[in-house]
Amino acid sequence: MSDPALFTIGYEQASSSAVLDELAQAGVELLVDVRAVAASRRAGFSKTLLAAGVAERGIGYLHLRGLGTPAEGRQAARSGQHATMQRIFAEHMRTPTAREQLDELVGLVEAGRRVCLLCFERHPEHCHRLIVANLVCERVEVPVTHLMAAPL
Repeated sequence: MSDPALFTIGYEQASSSAVLDELAQAGVELLVDVRAVAASRRAGFSKTLLAAGVAERGIGYLHLRGLGTPAEGRQAARSGQHATMQRIFAEHMRTPTAREQLDELVGLVEAGRRVCLLCFERHPEHCHRLIVANLVCERVEVPVTHLMAAPL
């Protein structure tokens, strides 16, 4: 068992191969997709293609939809209203599904898995994945590393 580690990455402005390279270089063992909707117009980032891409690199894939931002939160984020997105997401994290999936994520990190949270936004400070990472860190003493794939 390795030391637990928690990473985050956003695929905005990056190719699928650049994201996969970054994950492999960091030694990520499990990519946890924290998008409410695991679909993308960007090549290689829809659920099935992403899972296949990471599998080719020996990395597991898990979609925890319950840790995604609700539609109104995504809309707030797209319009630059980050405080509104954060408020909406905090409310969402009180739902039973979100709490259950956060428990699942914490268990994976506690078990020593090298886990990376994936969402769209390039910069973690504008993304709910930072909130999820902070919630994990409240329960598991683990460093968080924010990965950034080479831009297009």
